Amino acid sequence: MKKEDFDYIWSDKKRTLFGLPLSFTKYFLTKDKFITRRGFLSVSEDECELYRITDKRLKLPFMQRLFKCGTVYLHVKNDADTPVKEVHAIKNPRQFMKLLEDSVNAERDKYNIRGRDMVGGAHPHPDMDDDSIDDHPF
Repeated sequence: MKKEDFDYIWSDKKRTLFGLPLSFTKYFLTKDKFITRRGFLSVSEDECELYRITDKRLKLPFMQRLFKCGTVYLHVKNDADTPVKEVHAIKNPRQFMKLLEDSVNAERDKYNIRGRDMVGGAHPHPDMDDDSIDDHPF
């Protein structure tokens, strides 16, 4: 994938020692996808559609905070391989979260999807089968 293949809204690299981008992990945000690219000789990419992101969490460990970095965790609905994506040690993580939120809302508006549409039904207790549900008094 070449840089001109997509129109990037945001991109950054995973930061390592002293907040320097000395890693082969890159993150890209387009208008409809979030892409993680890892590797140098052998490259693997993981992407998710923005409208599937249901929640995000920011973690600011002390060493990352010293260099104005942070880690963002994205919870993605219906992603079998990585339901929680980690955007590790990026610069200006709060600005990224705001940009991501705006992009997610724009994609959900485009498909007329809201957060309640992404929530699945309740999962039954794993030790119970359908016949034993009526046997319990609760």
